[in-house]
Amino acid sequence: MTRQIAVRTVGPSLLVSLFVVLTVATPESQRPLRILVTNDDGIESVGIQTLSQALRTVTDDIVVVAPDGNRSGSSHASAPGLLTVREFLDGDQSLGFGVSGFPADAVRFGLLELGRTRGFDLVVSGINRGANVGDVAHLSGTVGAAMEAVYLGVPAIAVSQEASATDYQVSAAFTADLVEALTRQGMPQRVVLSVNVPSSIASEIAGVVAVPMGGSYLQTAAYERQDNTLGVPGLYRLRRERRSDFTAGTDSHAYAEGFITITPLRFDWTAEAMLSTIDGWGLSVPGQ
Repeated sequence: MTRQIAVRTVGPSLLVSLFVVLTVATPESQRPLRILVTNDDGIESVGIQTLSQALRTVTDDIVVVAPDGNRSGSSHASAPGLLTVREFLDGDQSLGFGVSGFPADAVRFGLLELGRTRGFDLVVSGINRGANVGDVAHLSGTVGAAMEAVYLGVPAIAVSQEASATDYQVSAAFTADLVEALTRQGMPQRVVLSVNVPSSIASEIAGVVAVPMGGSYLQTAAYERQDNTLGVPGLYRLRRERRSDFTAGTDSHAYAEGFITITPLRFDWTAEAMLSTIDGWGLSVPGQ
């Protein structure tokens, strides 16, 4: 914000009116929200572009940084070596920056490099094609990207949607509403809010619930041999099976019942209840 203030300087025989331009810093609390948007399906995916447009109803300060191709299932992986970053365009319109690494690399680059002059207030990862409820969240690059943000001290949301639903308008609008709610209630610290939307049709959604992680709707069933060679070396395809038997009160169960689920996930995985148990095992350093 620039403000002009009139200052009078009086000399022995001269009265001079000077206008001094003072630059007054806008308080941090009054600055527009700055959001970094990322995903694991790639910068050209429909989900991330729909999400970034919806978030512009909340703030104009949106920066999109995502993998330059699909990196689904990459969890919190990080690429070794050099990272190539390039801008992606749709005609004359910029889609954002694509990086050659994984979702966590995109977030790290965005926060540390693009956020050097002015930091980000929030990272939103998604909208992922395919739910990330229950144990599946551990495998998710969408959740992994949000976890990288939390690791670097920035609040984060991960948003995923039923794979068979290809319209992302409802999920994007809900995410924008959630971001607005967080600006009023306060951003969560050291926590990822994992959101899962079961349908792209609003009338088919039963409601919104906050529930803990639980269950696994995708189960690794087997590796199926894809060639006719003998012995272990060969070509295999992973086969997963979809399950529907979940414990009530978990995100997997609520999601299967048609609810949008919100699950707060901690970066700290410590099973604290077991610490005292391990201390009681009487373990010691060999030779001491």
